[in-house]
Amino acid sequence: MVVLVFEEQEYSQARLDALTSGLADRLAGGRVRAGDRVALMSSTRPEFIIAVRAIWRLGASVVLLSPAWKRGDVEHALAVSQPAHAIGDHPVLAELMPMLHLDELVELTEPTPVAAPGERPAPAEASAPGEAAAPDPAADALFVFSSGTTGLPKAVRHTHGSFAAAVGHWRDVLGMTAADRIQVATPPSHILGILNIVTALETGAWMRLHRRFSLDALLRSIQDDRITIEMAVAPIALAMASHPDLESFDLSSLRFIMWGATPVTASVAETVTRRAGVRWLPAYGASELPVLACNPLEGARLDSVGKAAPGVDLRVVDLETGKPLGPGETGEIQARSPSLMAGYLPEDANAEAFDDGWYRTGDVGTIDDDGWVRLTDRRKEMIKVRGFQVAPAEVEAVLHGHPAVADCAVFGVPDAASGEVIVAAVTRTAPASAPVTAPPGQAADVWAVTSDDALAAELLTLVGTRLASYKWPRQVVFVAEIPRLPSGKVLRRVLRDTALAPESLRGAG
Repeated sequence: MVVLVFEEQEYSQARLDALTSGLADRLAGGRVRAGDRVALMSSTRPEFIIAVRAIWRLGASVVLLSPAWKRGDVEHALAVSQPAHAIGDHPVLAELMPMLHLDELVELTEPTPVAAPGERPAPAEASAPGEAAAPDPAADALFVFSSGTTGLPKAVRHTHGSFAAAVGHWRDVLGMTAADRIQVATPPSHILGILNIVTALETGAWMRLHRRFSLDALLRSIQDDRITIEMAVAPIALAMASHPDLESFDLSSLRFIMWGATPVTASVAETVTRRAGVRWLPAYGASELPVLACNPLEGARLDSVGKAAPGVDLRVVDLETGKPLGPGETGEIQARSPSLMAGYLPEDANAEAFDDGWYRTGDVGTIDDDGWVRLTDRRKEMIKVRGFQVAPAEVEAVLHGHPAVADCAVFGVPDAASGEVIVAAVTRTAPASAPVTAPPGQAADVWAVTSDDALAAELLTLVGTRLASYKWPRQVVFVAEIPRLPSGKVLRRVLRDTALAPESLRGAG
């Protein structure tokens, strides 16, 4: 039975197991041992999955490096995680092998051969890789890197026990069974990608792996492969909503589209539902605790990320005092669960990560009497105007309601009188006029500001009719794109740093 499809290649479970054994033998011959950390930097391909499984089969842990990273990012990740071995197909990792004090990179440039049992070398000081033993739940399994929206990424350490709990939680909230068919178009080095891959394989679901993201390819696969569960982060949802030919694709096989990584933009989700007839399943997770909350499979709503996943405890604490708050009160969301990470690397980052056993998510929101969780923003991204806390997402939700707004992000900049003032960066649904050159030292494709006083006035009026005066933007600027991480999270610090550059704010206010 086929469990994995990549381009024109099909893989049964038996074939994946044989390929895993072959690579495990090869790694064992290179002296990969239980307890070792192995860096993996690979393009999206079946060999990525085989490598992860082979590393685990040997009792080692895998350090996932994004193939989109530049040399500086990889250097930082390697310095933090200190792997003993490396495997992959990326030239940056090959260049940095001396930094690891290793002589050889195990390359994934060709499909892994299947070795016949009699041809396997007997690895010294290790059990035969073909005889996969149950991993120690307390042993390290996986290192993924936090998004790094406010600083250098940290390595998130998951044990076999914590990651297995996350897989179980994900399977339960999605109601995934062996009858489901999914596709993975998000980076597998990200927590959502690896979680989807492992959950599908352990459930026996059919899975298509995409080499790279293409919206048309994703929509065609839903139609032709009869995909039943689809995943979407904010950029994918935005692209779906604005796709000129969305109605031409048959998406009727979908049970739902999961929206994760950022709170749902209701106007975008409703547009897709209206045009394609597909419902959404908002969910909430983090690298540190992959499944925090999810909507019920029946009765999902767009104004909430759902309720705590089975096996996850959630609470809200005061932003200033840290004291637990009651239903409906706004504060930081904290969580505890068997799926919680074991901690960060570097270890000095752990002091601020936990509060008496509770993980501090950094997300601001509420939990009502019935357990519905609503996120308003990130703690570090809240804007303080004249002593009032303003959640950027609240202002963004209003701006998204204007038909000329394709995407937007709100952030604060220092102001002597108010503490901070609000700036709204907006991309238009149609080409804007009067292009303005980017500020010196800034990339034109990130901060290509255009002037449109009429639309800026409309947007300010729209916010003025919906929100309190302290939540009104002081300025609106029009940009070529909103800088985001692959997960969909807005890089507000990029916008803020650019806004603080001389002559950079040219929008109307």
